[in-house]
Amino acid sequence: MSVYDKLKSLNIELPAVSAPAAAYVMYAQSGNTVYLSGHIAKKDGKPWVGQLGKTMNTDEGKQAARAVAIDLIATLQAACGGDLNRVRRIVKVMSLVNSTSEFTEQHLVTNGASELIGEVFGEQGKHARSAFGVAQIPLGACVEIELIAELA
Repeated sequence: MSVYDKLKSLNIELPAVSAPAAAYVMYAQSGNTVYLSGHIAKKDGKPWVGQLGKTMNTDEGKQAARAVAIDLIATLQAACGGDLNRVRRIVKVMSLVNSTSEFTEQHLVTNGASELIGEVFGEQGKHARSAFGVAQIPLGACVEIELIAELA
């Protein structure tokens, strides 16, 4: 099943790529490797604000991370010149989870993104990963994720 067939079967319509919020680009490519800037979680087009362990639980965080993955896939499509079938491999995902010092389920929150990426890209979606708890994320967002991919 192609990436686009999988997205359709999951009822996912990729959004327009967001503009950078500061002095950076949404992605940069070196050779066959593309680096996607951190994308924050959004809900209804606005930053998904919250702190895991205080105002949000793990399941809510997982949904936020899934939402970030959809935005990342949209940006990856732009980086591929509009053709996600050029993705040879999702190499690495790094997740920052806005959380209290007592919250220890950052890895489970990040599964929201990792699981969707695996569903969409299949074997090519298996990636290395880091998940960190941080004191704050820009605009008060609950999750920020960046991605590295190899293109054909």
